[in-house]
Amino acid sequence: MDAREKILDAATTLLAGAPVADVSTRAVCEAAGVGAPMLYRLFGDKAGLLAAVVDRGFEEYLNSKRQARPSADPVADLRAGWDNHLRFALEHPHHYRLMYSPELTVPPAAVEEAHALLGAILERCAVAGRLTVPPALATQMIMSANVGAALSILTRPEQYPDPAFSERLRDAVLDAVTCPADPGKVPGAEPDHAVPVAAATLAARLRAERTPVFTTAESALLEQWLDKLGKSGRSAGGGGGEGETERARVVDET
Repeated sequence: MDAREKILDAATTLLAGAPVADVSTRAVCEAAGVGAPMLYRLFGDKAGLLAAVVDRGFEEYLNSKRQARPSADPVADLRAGWDNHLRFALEHPHHYRLMYSPELTVPPAAVEEAHALLGAILERCAVAGRLTVPPALATQMIMSANVGAALSILTRPEQYPDPAFSERLRDAVLDAVTCPADPGKVPGAEPDHAVPVAAATLAARLRAERTPVFTTAESALLEQWLDKLGKSGRSAGGGGGEGETERARVVDET
């Protein structure tokens, strides 16, 4: 086993026995049988070491997500992804808490990849006309809620004893950013999000097809417009709201 693996093994073992998501570089060096210069040469600093520990611990989880085959229902894939995320957090509490520790001044690569994998599913939702907000915003909303639920359960189990808490939060968040495959088949389902859904869908399909219809400048402008429409929410439909006020102001000025 080389020095890098010895250091990572030692840090992982010490982390598992630590009351908080933190270990000292001195303790790691002693446990690994290496000098401090070796640790700093390989990892740069303590934050670099902790980030490497997180990336190593998350590799199995991320690999399972990379190999997961998309189902016919991308929203169902979102639900499964949420549940898998929480399951990993509960099974690997030390790595998970470390991932979101203030000690990590630079997010581990695992954080960025997890966001990218979630974003890819949300792109599929948008292409299918199932997203009511742009994929980037939906990614932020879902990931922050998922991480918040996991950390709350891990750090304050006495305040979150209900095992159904995560599922209820999951459904509330997904209901806020997705819509039925066929709203017309849902009794009383008024398409309040018709414009945002159409905007998010068109933007995603243009990204997926990459059809060279527009110039780079035109594509950037169209993307900006569609993103703004995609974030308009319920205020885009019906009367009143900021859109109506803005139209009235333009009429008065002309």
